[in-house]
Amino acid sequence: MWFTLISSSASERNDYLMDESTGHTYDPQKALVACSLLPLEFLNCSDPEDLKGNITKRNEQGYGCTKWGGEKFEEVQKTSVWCTTLPGIECYGNRTFLRGGFPCIKYNGHYFVTTLIYSVLLGFLGMDRFCLGHTGTAVGKLITLGGLGIWWIIDVVLLVTGQLKPVDKSNWVPYY
Repeated sequence: MWFTLISSSASERNDYLMDESTGHTYDPQKALVACSLLPLEFLNCSDPEDLKGNITKRNEQGYGCTKWGGEKFEEVQKTSVWCTTLPGIECYGNRTFLRGGFPCIKYNGHYFVTTLIYSVLLGFLGMDRFCLGHTGTAVGKLITLGGLGIWWIIDVVLLVTGQLKPVDKSNWVPYY
């Protein structure tokens, strides 16, 4: 293994750091790996920061999400997040650092297939729109029984073509 567990006295200290200031030098031929190169299994990383569209702030700090999701892989914005090495993992350098390549994607429990089934089976009652958070139009759809069937069919088409999405602009959960 490329890591070793540190002693309990060192793990109790929060300031545990191995770098030049403590007399340690980095040697790529030894088992002590730079903390920033550890696999994600040994790190605790924060969620991407929501900058609410503030591009200036993203340019100033160098990380954060100004837009979420996207239909294609190329459209998804990537950002850096703050990661901390888990306690008990010995590595070289700062234990808290920025790591890049995290996608700006939010999942809030909206499943496409489940919503499509609701739309087909219970769309005339507005169940699909209730699930997506469109409460106002869902009530209208419920009162008119899916616009006498027309609104019901239109919503199935809008859902399949990707025009009807969750109101919180979150992404579809990829499974179920």
